[in-house]
Amino acid sequence: MNKIDISGFLKLALSFPVADVRSPSEYITGHIPGAFNIPLFDDIQREAVGIEFKKEGRSRAIIKGLELTGSAMHLKLQEAFKIAPGKRILVHCWRGGMRSEAMAWLFSFGEISTEILDGGYKSYRQHVLACLAEKRKTIILGGMTGSSKTHILRYLKSNGTQVIDLEALANHKGSAFGALGQEPQPTSEHFANILFDEFKNVNNHDPLWLEDESKNIGTVFMPDEFYFNMQESPTIVLLMEPEKRLPRLIQEYSTYSPDLLKGSIFKISKRLGGDNTRDALDAVDTGDLSKAIEITLRYYDKAYKYALTRKRSGQIIYVETDTDNIEVNAMKVLEASNQITW
Repeated sequence: MNKIDISGFLKLALSFPVADVRSPSEYITGHIPGAFNIPLFDDIQREAVGIEFKKEGRSRAIIKGLELTGSAMHLKLQEAFKIAPGKRILVHCWRGGMRSEAMAWLFSFGEISTEILDGGYKSYRQHVLACLAEKRKTIILGGMTGSSKTHILRYLKSNGTQVIDLEALANHKGSAFGALGQEPQPTSEHFANILFDEFKNVNNHDPLWLEDESKNIGTVFMPDEFYFNMQESPTIVLLMEPEKRLPRLIQEYSTYSPDLLKGSIFKISKRLGGDNTRDALDAVDTGDLSKAIEITLRYYDKAYKYALTRKRSGQIIYVETDTDNIEVNAMKVLEASNQITW
């Protein structure tokens, strides 16, 4: 077995499978995208070995680990055969210590060539956060709720512009209604991992486009330095009157049940105020979705205007539009980006 640093490990991971041998709960909290979980210990076993280590020391903890896993080691080797038919595999645990070495030893009996990540998942996380903290040539697309920013960015991406869809990675559309129709959100830790997985492929010579977001997208929080850099990047704000935004929002949210919509309104009830909350809920009950959206838009528009005043620095370019046509507005913001000085 060989130990290799994170840069070499990630290069090899493009060609060979990665086995994350940490416990299932550690893996779920955050893992290298694409890695397979072949845990040496399950969560209960890991806790038991940890207690033994604290009470009796390393040697007794090893014996406890063998006692707990010995009868199942053949199953772990079978899993390695499944994911590494080419007989070469990359392995990591939390720090690149005993769990990785034990599994590499096991895999060697199956004649599987193994490389261990030096420093383990901890070194990967340090690498991820360091890379996400780097300043890149970035353009932020802003605009009031319902301005179709996500659709505009997807259009730009389909035409060759560098775009990372933060809301797609977070499985959330960013508002109190953002969880509707979405898969469960990743943890903030794993969000950073999958963000890095896209970020590492960015061409630094060309600008990267991101949608303007709060520090959190639903329950997911962006890494501090990454968000700070977003706040300092030039921002293009698309200005669209509410009546132009309403039809698309009505079309999008009319597919959800009144109970789901009212649940989303309740999430912002303190910020809407009692009268507005009551009126919005009544509008949903009577089927007047347009009125309900108008009420919530007033809150979101006010909140976004305030957020713009808190941007630390950088250019803000305003682009007015009288249409909700995605292609037309994409061309408008792309043209506006020519005003940016780097």
